Amino acid sequence: MSRRNTGQQQRTRSSLRPSRRNPVSRRQSHQPASAHQHRGNGLAIGRAFDAPEVWHEPVDREEPQSALELKVIVQNPGRNYIHPVTADDVRERVLQLPAQYREKLDVVQLSRMTRKRRLFPCYGLQWGTAVYLYPIEESLEELYVRAPRPAQRIETEMYGGRWVEDGAVWRLVWTENSIRDFYLNNVLIHEIGHINDDRNTSFRKREQFADWFAVEYGFRASRMKR
Repeated sequence: MSRRNTGQQQRTRSSLRPSRRNPVSRRQSHQPASAHQHRGNGLAIGRAFDAPEVWHEPVDREEPQSALELKVIVQNPGRNYIHPVTADDVRERVLQLPAQYREKLDVVQLSRMTRKRRLFPCYGLQWGTAVYLYPIEESLEELYVRAPRPAQRIETEMYGGRWVEDGAVWRLVWTENSIRDFYLNNVLIHEIGHINDDRNTSFRKREQFADWFAVEYGFRASRMKR
């Protein structure tokens, strides 16, 4: 699917007030939903991310759950899309985090790609104590109409993404292993970082913290293990 980038490519947090199963019903969490690595800005440049989603409320429990008990919901990714990770991949990766960073995570949902989400595609999103991971093209190629920003290129290439200039467009090409690495050690950990950020309130500082968290507990931790 082509990323119709009509504006500057940027990692963005949605200004959405999340809708529940009934799209008319609105509820605002303490922090707006945080969408990681906004892919190409789509057709919804300048709009809030407002694709319907199943928003999971925080679980009220006395004892923290273990990563093995983590609720992972897998939806059908949609036609021509795939989930680059499995429920078992997610549980195993969460289990590798320090215990104090696992306690606040209640749900990870591998969500379906819909027509409306294609207008504002992102790799992952955090809301409350839940993380949502979104599918990627079955071809493992993303199309952009503008050259990647330096930071965007560095981040994706850290995990094996390969940028190819193809006439008027740019292709971001993944392999099965590289996109799995990117989701497990970057996107997932970035969003868990947001859940554990109890100090920052501004968008910029929250993103800085989540970026640091992903590098420290995602990229570096996974490379040390190897």
